[in-house]
Amino acid sequence: MVRAYTRKEYIRKIPGSRIVQYDMGNLSGEFPLTVSLALKKQAHLSHNSLEASRIASNRYMQRRAGRMGYHLKIRVYPHHIVRENPMATGAGADRVQDGMRKAYGKPVSSVAIVKADQRVLTIRTNKKNFKDAKEALRRAAMKFPVPCKIVIDEGAELVK
Repeated sequence: MVRAYTRKEYIRKIPGSRIVQYDMGNLSGEFPLTVSLALKKQAHLSHNSLEASRIASNRYMQRRAGRMGYHLKIRVYPHHIVRENPMATGAGADRVQDGMRKAYGKPVSSVAIVKADQRVLTIRTNKKNFKDAKEALRRAAMKFPVPCKIVIDEGAELVK
């Protein structure tokens, strides 16, 4: 795994994160059931894919359980800043560029470095909305570049 490039005070132009909010739904409600989305392999999740998964799962849960029937939380933050060494193309590009000599790159994006079996999204809800929470997490998993699994953290005895 690559060491995180995070010292923002040394980096000039940092691209902003697309993630709008990390907690959605009923933040103060008491829910007996907690279902999470965990990654099967370690990965770098971009801020774009995290926001896309948030939108997909939040929209589904809002339609099915209502605004007060769930609490959705994103549990990772995109700290690591990704650099890219853009290669020039076209006529005369070979005279402009040095290729891989001093190829440090410019900041283009940010990613969250996530380990295997780490929870990325968590939904707290009631027993009647359990299937909807699983479907919402399945839709969120489609936005990630690695295989995911759905884990019941609390209240497994309620859904047996």
